[in-house]
Amino acid sequence: MPRVLIVDDQKDVRAMVAIVLRVNHYDVVEAESGAAGLKAFGEETFDAAIVDIFLADTSGVDVMATIRERAPGFPIVAVSGMTALDFIGEAPGLADVICLQKPFRPNDLLQALRKAQAAAGGELSAAV
Repeated sequence: MPRVLIVDDQKDVRAMVAIVLRVNHYDVVEAESGAAGLKAFGEETFDAAIVDIFLADTSGVDVMATIRERAPGFPIVAVSGMTALDFIGEAPGLADVICLQKPFRPNDLLQALRKAQAAAGGELSAAV
């Protein structure tokens, strides 16, 4: 079962994303901050990450950059309710991050995860 790290400081968003993923046979770990997400990423193994751009404690772009420093090409979906997604491709090492605008539908989330994995050269094995 693929493991996905969810980094979002909005509890309701994290819960919704986690439910969608669990129903679709993903194992999920939720992190309420960038620091918690990076700690989990350093301690556990994941197949993909979903990271909010605007976090209370740090920039989601910084979180994604740190993940990519530790694991180049790692599948990441960036989410935001703002238009900051346009700038993700400009950040070094983040050109192939898949961006998803909030609010999104469950199928959009699942499709974004598939695209992120394809961009990383693999395929998530969950039934999506």
